[in-house]
Amino acid sequence: AMNKLFFPLLFAGSLMAAPVLAAQQVDMSKSEIRFSAKQMNVAAEGRFRKFVAKVNFDPANLAQSSVSVDVDIASIDIGSRENETELKSRAWFNASAFPQARFSASQFKAKGNNQYEASGKLSIKGISRDITFPFSLQQSGTQQIVSGSVPLKRLAFNVGEGAWSDTETVADDVTVKFRLTLQPQTATSK
Repeated sequence: AMNKLFFPLLFAGSLMAAPVLAAQQVDMSKSEIRFSAKQMNVAAEGRFRKFVAKVNFDPANLAQSSVSVDVDIASIDIGSRENETELKSRAWFNASAFPQARFSASQFKAKGNNQYEASGKLSIKGISRDITFPFSLQQSGTQQIVSGSVPLKRLAFNVGEGAWSDTETVADDVTVKFRLTLQPQTATSK
């Protein structure tokens, strides 16, 4: 009877000892987070110059995969100092009170043809919402490129309060586009 119990325990033990994924290195020089919105029906594009992305993504091991991205709100860049100051103000991102936006996901679905879906939480301005976004994974030499775009509603995060909540002036819809270039995982034992 002991043998019957021993093997499942051994199996469970070996599963628990399975390595947790090593983080891929994000090549920041080849990575970007951009956004586009419409003001008075004119498209405005911008980006965040500073963010930190932690990516543990293995298509063969989605259950153990995870990603988190912390965006430095004060690094917003839309080519106009005046507009950037406005966007950092209380009515918009309130960057002094909420210096970072954060996305973190640990649920992934393979959609076939190198397309995936990540589900997690997006926190902007102290408001957290569940969000699912599609992305593609492409191999480029030794690097992997994760890219995608996701539509968001700015008012769901109170971005643009008071007079700015009028969607006639600035549309509610914002598209966030991202591209992360990942270096191969280094097989260190640490």
